[in-house]
Amino acid sequence: MTELTLKELAFIEDEIRAEEITAKTMNWCAAQCDDQELKKSLEEMAEKHQLKIVELSQYFNRTKNIQ
Repeated sequence: MTELTLKELAFIEDEIRAEEITAKTMNWCAAQCDDQELKKSLEEMAEKHQLKIVELSQYFNRTKNIQ
């Protein structure tokens, strides 16, 4: 595996935080919706962001080689 610098790892952490904020915002918006179709769409988008968090976290956790 390629070694990552501390700066690159920090970028990954920042992206994980951004995905968390986006997922929470989408879920909050869904909770405010009366329109069931829109609510479902927002929940699906939130789920995609949550899956991205898992994917990034797994990559981040696998990366033990820091320059």
